[in-house]
Amino acid sequence: MSPERIRIGLLGAAGIAPAAMIAPARRRDDVDLVAVASRHHAADFAARHRIPTAYSRYEDLIADESADLVYVALPPSEHAEWTIAALEAGKHVLCEKPMAMNSGEAQAVLEAANRTGQRAFEAFHDYYHPLQAWVRDFIGAGQLGSVISVTAVFNGANPFDPRSIRHAPELGGGALMDLGCYPVHWVRTLFGEPTVSRATGERNPLGADLSIEAELEFEGGVKGLISASMEPDVVLESSLSVVGEKGTLRVDNMVFPARGHSIRVERDGLAHLSTVAGLDTYDHQLAAVVEGLRTQEPLATEGPDYVANMAVIDAIYSAAGIR
Repeated sequence: MSPERIRIGLLGAAGIAPAAMIAPARRRDDVDLVAVASRHHAADFAARHRIPTAYSRYEDLIADESADLVYVALPPSEHAEWTIAALEAGKHVLCEKPMAMNSGEAQAVLEAANRTGQRAFEAFHDYYHPLQAWVRDFIGAGQLGSVISVTAVFNGANPFDPRSIRHAPELGGGALMDLGCYPVHWVRTLFGEPTVSRATGERNPLGADLSIEAELEFEGGVKGLISASMEPDVVLESSLSVVGEKGTLRVDNMVFPARGHSIRVERDGLAHLSTVAGLDTYDHQLAAVVEGLRTQEPLATEGPDYVANMAVIDAIYSAAGIR
């Protein structure tokens, strides 16, 4: 890999790619978008986004020696397969969440990364925004005293459509895989690995979860509740609420804080409202990946982290009797 520039290939012409990778890359002067692969729209996508090379086969992008880093934006059912293929071809990978369909597939990704010496990052872009660093520091410093409970929610209306990958269980659809993976990651980051004590969910006609809720228990006695819903009547929300012996914390818009967020801390009957300055989450994520590759320092969303996140998702589905 060139120490000056990192060359990126896009695996999948997904709707998320322009915001998640193309725009952040265009805002930097040390990365290049060199190719895109799509089975149906490669040429049109490449022309629209000024990407020099288009492939109609994923294998051709994987084999392209001009790419150092592959951004995987395929359905979750294909994440592990193509991440492993890219790693084995000598590429680093930034893969959209969730990393895999289950913890077994995620473990196979980790083993491939270890075997090849390449890096695989899971695209929890929100983690890298200064807002979440603030939350981690605030909780870690004991500002609320001993934590009693945490509630994490990500709801976003997505009416049932049998043609949508977000509603097809065999493709990795469902509220937990699409939305709830974020709250799982938040609470794990703050409080460690939980035990799932109970979970319930409502399914769509194809069997994927339209909504899901899980009760968690963490070491030290912290109780957790996470929920996610794609029901058509839900209001968009991505929030974290923490109750401690000395007060409470509520953060609204954990996922896209650059579009507006709020931090409310209440202690001794007094409420304090604030925000944290930052760029778009995807800019922070790409900056972290670029720096991690250059310094060879590990990132928080690679390695055992994505295996552990999938293990909690597996446990929630098992407790809810889904899949």
